[in-house]
Amino acid sequence: MRYERAGTLHDPSRFSKAGRALSTRLDHRNPLVFDTHELGRRPGALQRLAREVAAPADLGIDEVIGVPEGSPVELELRLESVMEGVLVTGTARASAEGECVRCLEPLRLDVEADFQEMFSYPDADDRGRSKQAEPGDDAEDEDMIPLEDGMFDLEPVLRDAVVLALPMQPVCREDCAGLCPECGVSLNDDPDHHHDAVDMRWAALQGLADSLGTGEKDDMSGAEPGVDEKQEK
Repeated sequence: MRYERAGTLHDPSRFSKAGRALSTRLDHRNPLVFDTHELGRRPGALQRLAREVAAPADLGIDEVIGVPEGSPVELELRLESVMEGVLVTGTARASAEGECVRCLEPLRLDVEADFQEMFSYPDADDRGRSKQAEPGDDAEDEDMIPLEDGMFDLEPVLRDAVVLALPMQPVCREDCAGLCPECGVSLNDDPDHHHDAVDMRWAALQGLADSLGTGEKDDMSGAEPGVDEKQEK
């Protein structure tokens, strides 16, 4: 297996979504762009690659969890030449950062995402013959990712795979107790934390009893001077 350490050149504007290339041509210096010329077009030919790249921007779920931009992403790829094009099978490994949805503490977890994508030859149909335009082909072509000058961009495929591998509700640990719903104290730090429950049906009566008790004390305080005067007489 050949190992390559790629640079950090990255152009996220090339794809508006997976499989739909814009007019910008692929840049062979982009670490997520791979060249298939060495593989050739003979069906059955194989090539294995290992490459470490810098994570592109917005690789994850917005405001939930994601792989920080520029952090290392390890790629292991298997390129296979078939009649239709190049079948790419691979695995991406990286570390994602986010926030626990229960206790709101920062968290970090390892992500492993598997993917497979077919990059088609632009001049061949599914039987490997020269492709001629036919009615209705335009809609089908929109779902295909063609090779460009024998190269393909892995970024949209990598992005889709990582997003699917990330949890929608990440937790720091499976038994995270979260926060107290009344005061926000972390229940992980203070498992015995609790609030005395007040039955709202008796709350009004308790308030009335407290006010009556206060009134009785005031009456007793006001009566004491009169009692003293009688005793003096």
